[in-house]
Amino acid sequence: MKKTGVYRRVDELGRIVLPKEIRDALEINIKDPMEIYTDGNSVILKKLEDNCIFCGRTKDITKYKDKIICSKCIQSIMALK
Repeated sequence: MKKTGVYRRVDELGRIVLPKEIRDALEINIKDPMEIYTDGNSVILKKLEDNCIFCGRTKDITKYKDKIICSKCIQSIMALK
């Protein structure tokens, strides 16, 4: 994990503002979905990415009937015929 030297306080509603420099560096835009999870004493935010419903890959993906499928899984499905 890389320290940024940037500190923010949690407000009354439990919110923390991500600095613009971090949002820009990670290409986080307004209304982007974020995944929130914990690891020990750390809270981790991760930009939610579309991933294959079968293998979880995030590269070479295609949307088909509201489902996300990667090219490798499409090839595997095609080979079943």
